[in-house]
Amino acid sequence: MRKKTFAATALLAAAMMALSACDSGGSDKPATVVAEETSQQAATVLDQPFDKPDLVLTDTHGEKYDLRKETAGRPTLLYFGYTHCPDICPLTMNNLAVAKKALPKAEQDKLRVVFVTTDPARDTPAELGKWLNGIDAQFVGLTGDFATIQAGARSVGIAIEPTKKDKNGKLVSVHGTQVIAFSPKTDAGYVVYGEDTTVDDFTKDLPKLVKGQNP
Repeated sequence: MRKKTFAATALLAAAMMALSACDSGGSDKPATVVAEETSQQAATVLDQPFDKPDLVLTDTHGEKYDLRKETAGRPTLLYFGYTHCPDICPLTMNNLAVAKKALPKAEQDKLRVVFVTTDPARDTPAELGKWLNGIDAQFVGLTGDFATIQAGARSVGIAIEPTKKDKNGKLVSVHGTQVIAFSPKTDAGYVVYGEDTTVDDFTKDLPKLVKGQNP
């Protein structure tokens, strides 16, 4: 395993340049990161972790969900995407679902995987619930005001834009595709995964992430 040190501004700004309908986003939040590289995908461990977004949204049952309160002291994986996404979103969530099932039952129950929609106009609580139930019934789906969601995403270095029509007239939601892992010890987001992360990467790292350890 190799370790390299990058400036987060450069690392995330490079991702920002590739932002598209389901590509990586970025941030201008300064930090130092250490990328721990494997043969398939590097987990980026932040030297200066992100604060958990202060988001109060609506879950798939139509109830208020305070992200900080509901996930306090729990290992949490946060992802921003939308149910009509044709590729990266369902792949990422299915990879997480498969990796989660490799954990002991007690750790599965402790883990929170939170999917925040970037397309709240179409992703109602009912639509989110139906989509996530087909992947993992324990996954949390959140929707709400777009401006609130956008601000929350931006606070952890993820860029999202309002849903709009592409050149073919199809509605698309442009968003970053990072998965951010929050430590159960500090509630801070200390590990970032890109869209190329495989199910094997998640399966290997989750046993450490649920304990708040570095992958």
